[in-house]
Amino acid sequence: MYQPPALRKGDRIGIVAPAGRIAKEKVIPAVKRFEDWGLKVVMGNHVFSDYNQFAGKDKDRLQDLQDMLDDSNIRAIVCARGGYGCIRILEHLDFDLFMRNPKWIVGYSDITVFHSYLNHILGVESLHSTMPVNFPGDGKETPALNSLQSSLFGQVPSYHIQPHPLNRKGVAETELVGGNLSILYSLRGTAMDVETHGKILFIEDLGEELYHLDRMLMNLKIAGKLAELSGLIVGGMTDMKEGDPSFGKSAYEIIREAVEGYSYPVVFNFPAGHIPDNRTLPMGRFLRLEVEEEGVRLKWL
Repeated sequence: MYQPPALRKGDRIGIVAPAGRIAKEKVIPAVKRFEDWGLKVVMGNHVFSDYNQFAGKDKDRLQDLQDMLDDSNIRAIVCARGGYGCIRILEHLDFDLFMRNPKWIVGYSDITVFHSYLNHILGVESLHSTMPVNFPGDGKETPALNSLQSSLFGQVPSYHIQPHPLNRKGVAETELVGGNLSILYSLRGTAMDVETHGKILFIEDLGEELYHLDRMLMNLKIAGKLAELSGLIVGGMTDMKEGDPSFGKSAYEIIREAVEGYSYPVVFNFPAGHIPDNRTLPMGRFLRLEVEEEGVRLKWL
C-alpha cells in the first residue's frame, strides 16, 4: 500500500465538497486552523454551491475534486463534509495524474467511497478523519484535531483506549480496512467491495434502524466477510433508532452477536465515527492491535 508523503509547513491543501452542501461559516474555522498549522488552503470553486441536498451539481463537485487530484502543488485533499453524493461522481474521476503524485484524501462517512476506491483499487492509503464541518467554531484544541494534524505531518498517533465489557481479547497485526458500514454495505457486489480476508475491519455508523444494522451484518456474515477477519474495531454507532416494536438489543450487542462464533480480537467504543472524538485512522496501513483486560492499544507498523 502506497503511503502519500507527509505534509510540511508551507504546503498547499485543497478543500472540496464532493457530497452534501455546506455553509461557508462551517468551513471558516477549519481554514483558520489549517493556516495556524502552517498550511496554505485552496478552496474548490463550488464548495459553497447549493443544488438540492448536494454541494452543487454532479459536474461541479466532480470538477472541483478532479482539479485537486490533478494539481501537483496540492499535497492533501480535505473533504468539507459527508452526506451523500460521492458515489455519483466516482466513475467519472480520472486518477492518472493523482497516481503520478499521490496525496492524502481526508474525511469519513460518505467519504468511505473514496477510501474504498483508493485502498482496494489504487493501493493508496487515505485518512479516515474529522472534517471541516466538525471543527469547533471557538478554536479549541480537541483530540480529533490533534490526531489529524499529527497524521497529516507524518506522526500518526498510537492509541490506548479504555476496556469495554463486550471486547474480545487478542492480538492481530495486519492491514486496516473499512469505514462507514452503510457505505460498505452499499458497495457490496462492486469492484470496491471490502476485502476482509486477514484484515482488521473498522466500522461506524449513524442514524440507522437497529434492524437494518442487523441486516447489514447478516449480509457480511453470510458472505463470509466476518469469518475472514483478523480483528474488528467498532467505532461510534450514533443515534441508532430503536424501532417499534423494539429490536431488543443495542447496536453493540447486535455486532457482538454477529461475530460470536469467531475468535479474533474485537474492540468496541473506539473513538472514531460520527462522534466529537473522531480520531484519525490511516486506512490501508498495517497496525498492531492488542486487546487486553486493562484496555486496547493500536500501534501503526
